[in-house]
Amino acid sequence: MSIVEPGTEYAPSAVAQLDRVLPGQWNTVVWNDAVNLMSYVTWVFKTYFGYSHERAEHLMKEVHFKGRAVVSAGTREQMEADVLAMSEYGLWATLEQEAD
Repeated sequence: MSIVEPGTEYAPSAVAQLDRVLPGQWNTVVWNDAVNLMSYVTWVFKTYFGYSHERAEHLMKEVHFKGRAVVSAGTREQMEADVLAMSEYGLWATLEQEAD
């Protein structure tokens, strides 16, 4: 079941936020590392996901202070693409499924 209407175009970040409420979804998790600058991580989130500066910075702070942050959510295929993209940007990311 999806709360996104077929045929309607949504920004990727909006779809990710809508999908966060669905059980059994897949998440892209970005992990803290000792390599990337906080400003770079914020830039990646803004560039790839299209997040606002405030949202990107909030997620970067979760990564930095909590050690990880869920940066996107959706189908397994979508999240595999996001994990690959984060890796291509040099960030450590993994895929996880939420419990039903």
